[in-house]
Amino acid sequence: MAADEYSLIPVICGPTGAGKSAVALWLAGRVNSTVIVADSRQIYRGFDIGTAKPTADEQAFVPHRGIDVTEPIERYSAAAWAEDADRWITESRRAGRVPLVVGGTGFYLRALFEPLFGEPHLDVDRRRALETVFASMSFHELGRWCRVLDPERAHLGRTQLQRAIEVALLTGRRLSALHRDRARPARRSARYLVVDPGPALADRIATRLDAMLAGGWVEEVTRLLTAVPQNAPAWKASGYRAVADHVRGGASAEAMRQQILIETRQYAKRQRTWLRHQLDEQRVTRLDPTQPSWREIAEEWLHPTAGWPA
Repeated sequence: MAADEYSLIPVICGPTGAGKSAVALWLAGRVNSTVIVADSRQIYRGFDIGTAKPTADEQAFVPHRGIDVTEPIERYSAAAWAEDADRWITESRRAGRVPLVVGGTGFYLRALFEPLFGEPHLDVDRRRALETVFASMSFHELGRWCRVLDPERAHLGRTQLQRAIEVALLTGRRLSALHRDRARPARRSARYLVVDPGPALADRIATRLDAMLAGGWVEEVTRLLTAVPQNAPAWKASGYRAVADHVRGGASAEAMRQQILIETRQYAKRQRTWLRHQLDEQRVTRLDPTQPSWREIAEEWLHPTAGWPA
């Protein structure tokens, strides 16, 4: 295999609930690998059920990196993840394993596979003051602010919107412009397997949500509320604030479920938009995991990148 082919990192991505983890675990059973999780929600310790973390058995089956990286009260940036992921990829290859990057957090993938930029220094106290303001704002309000302050990033998710707004307000520069002006070469290059079941995704999200609720998500949040401050970054994970509101008596179980379902489907829609517009189509293979041929497609995709034996 040519060195440039080997340098391409296999990435399994797609919207939430699409079945990325199942595809990755199946491939991991056929090649000695390490799963490097690109999920901005699974990095937090204790936030397990609602983020759909791999089970203990799954983590025992194949080594995982990128899970339980930090405490719920800590900020963990895309740049920090990319730096860690770069190290995990190197460690995986030195151990004779194939690094499989798996996840749907677009700004993590961008940080690892697109040109870097010098992060601006932001005053800590002013950031905290802005976080308090952001907590009271709806996603729609954040989007309206971002369309004024940094319109190129106004289509992104809540966390990215907040980041763009705080950079614009605290530095006087648009984050989109800083990405261009301070660009440095990317750390890695990738080939992508985009997992998406199409119209079936909506029902898959609902089925997974019901399994999470039956699996103890409410009880998990009840425990977390006694230990994790309400302004901790980990609470931004989809659905957790809705469950917390229910635990406090603010919403019925059905209202909570409907709110989470709407949030999750909206998040999946944003992920699809990002994946459709941000990835190089020449390096993309698309996979519908509901089709009988998905295993053959996944194996054929991985073979030339990972260096399978002929």
